[in-house]
Amino acid sequence: MTQPAISSPAAPSTRVHFADIPPEFAPTPKHPIRVRSRPMPAGERIAQHTHAWAQVAYASRGVLRVGVADSTWMVPPSRAIFVPPRILHEVVIVEDAYLRTLYIDESAVPPGLDACRVVEVSGLLRELIASIDTPELPPAREQLLGALALDELTRSVPLPLSVPMPAEKRLRALCEALLANPANTDPLERWASSVGASTRTIARLFRNELGMSFSQWRQQAVLARAIPLLHQGRALSHVSQELGYQSQSAFSAMFRRAFGESPRAFMMRGAERQAADPTTDDASNTPHHVPDGP
Repeated sequence: MTQPAISSPAAPSTRVHFADIPPEFAPTPKHPIRVRSRPMPAGERIAQHTHAWAQVAYASRGVLRVGVADSTWMVPPSRAIFVPPRILHEVVIVEDAYLRTLYIDESAVPPGLDACRVVEVSGLLRELIASIDTPELPPAREQLLGALALDELTRSVPLPLSVPMPAEKRLRALCEALLANPANTDPLERWASSVGASTRTIARLFRNELGMSFSQWRQQAVLARAIPLLHQGRALSHVSQELGYQSQSAFSAMFRRAFGESPRAFMMRGAERQAADPTTDDASNTPHHVPDGP
């Protein structure tokens, strides 16, 4: 039987930029929250970088991918990712996006926000971000809005959109290959053989390095790939098939277990919040077609 070839995923067609944050957007103890807004075309990649402050990357439209050393996140529209201070990370724009980034001075980061996470952006948080993003905001109003935004951020619901990445060489090669082709339903035995390890060794590495089983990790990889496909308006039946599921209902059941709601409901909430964002233009303010199905 032919073994699957393991190789690093092909590099996407991207334009690489380095983090060039203008000084006026750098937060300080006196101005602990700054907001930077800009459209970002698909294919842009902000190379690995770090800074002394925390950040919240929020796309009112478009899809982002954010990666750190041990994990990667797919961030759908109207959701946001929190990155603590001094964490090396890179950002890839998967689809044309309107990006608002909150830069939070380290002195103002709320307790408990000490790890990366993708969260829901509530209607209140969305409006607070838009309000802070106002030229010459009076200091008293800036302070009040910032404090409320941070409080709302701590109350935001985390979403299971992370795909943990290992350090061990063989397991890393396996995970990268599966991320590049999540529809590959080969059993663990074949994947282990392809990286020159026994099934028992790879199963142990998944548990020890990633804290989950091979099947659990594969599900996270599938969910990460499903988000941009669903946002593109693909029919749910096509998405299910492309990701290796025998039926649409099986994929929907898996999605519901992970997110507590159907793919349709998940995308509808993002589309509704996108439509409510005042920064979107007429073209981007039209929600993407939400595929039929449960």
